[in-house]
Amino acid sequence: MKKLTVLLLCALLVLTSCAPSLDDEDEVLQNEEDTEVETSIVPGSRLGEEAYRMILPYRTSEARGIITNQVANRVDIDEMEEGLRRHSVDVFDPEDYYFQEGRYLDESTVISWIDELNPDRPENLTDWDKETNENNPRIFSHILEQNYLLRSGEEDDNTVQVAGISIGIALKSVYRYQLEQGGDYFYYDVSMNEMLAKGYEIAETVVERLRESEDVPDVPILISLYREEAQNSPVPGNYVTKTLVPSGDNTIGNWEDIDEEYILFPSNKARSEYITDYENFNNFGNKIAEFFPNYVGAIGSGFYVDGELQRLTIEVPIEFYGKAEVIGFTQYAYDRVQDIFPNYYDLEINVTSSNNVESLIYRNAKEEQPTIHIYH
Repeated sequence: MKKLTVLLLCALLVLTSCAPSLDDEDEVLQNEEDTEVETSIVPGSRLGEEAYRMILPYRTSEARGIITNQVANRVDIDEMEEGLRRHSVDVFDPEDYYFQEGRYLDESTVISWIDELNPDRPENLTDWDKETNENNPRIFSHILEQNYLLRSGEEDDNTVQVAGISIGIALKSVYRYQLEQGGDYFYYDVSMNEMLAKGYEIAETVVERLRESEDVPDVPILISLYREEAQNSPVPGNYVTKTLVPSGDNTIGNWEDIDEEYILFPSNKARSEYITDYENFNNFGNKIAEFFPNYVGAIGSGFYVDGELQRLTIEVPIEFYGKAEVIGFTQYAYDRVQDIFPNYYDLEINVTSSNNVESLIYRNAKEEQPTIHIYH
């Protein structure tokens, strides 16, 4: 218990020392076409080297919320946004740029483009059989826009304006359809090549239309294609390719492949492609099962880039009957983390009961000691 108390106190000191200082906040002026100049606040601190400062008051997207009607899987929705911001770091340096949700593509525009750029569906579903459906799959799901702002280059000028745009295009890996209203669902697996061909076509059209719009500034546009996972998948899909369209250009040049994926633990794919990580995960579960009879198994998600594990997130569900049991379990899991998992990737373990998250163990890459938090 003394060891745990010391760890919690150390974690509190670290968090206190890293907390953003309100004294470092800065005022900027947002200058947009056909609008009044608006005074905003920029926090002085960032949450990490790859985190963007966000201008306050926070302004939501003009297409806010419609992604939930277009992308079926919650984990895909989260990863599409986070992944696009992660890839934007390579183009729009967080040291200089500020983040803002998309302001140019509103709800009606996004919906109309999705309808227009997908194959038409008959009003009567029975007019299409399986072959016709699978020859005309609706692959294109959503367009996500993010804006990146810079200060004016003039000295002592606090005006900021959009200096970069990132666009994520969501595309299905599985097309679900019906042959009659209320009938059974059928599923068509969309190949990578078929998905990419559709994605390239859509990307060209999106760039052309953005460049034609008088409301959209002539800035670099990052376009990334996102491949969704199946609707019931516990892990998200991933971005598969990206391209940067420089300011002044209205056509796309070369695409750059993205080698990243999320892997479910335990799974056959994890065992066949990442055997060491798979064995470490199983070893962790086996050690816990030896001492805690209420343990029923863990589930994990590993994020890989270029075949290397970057982040492993594990959920450990267990039924507890008292806070002391939570503390004892967390202490034991803490020790097993140090014994089993190497520290070259980020690790997060959430210990949960039927209704709550009971405790958290996390360790950033290259750190020696994990940090513990017990929820009360």
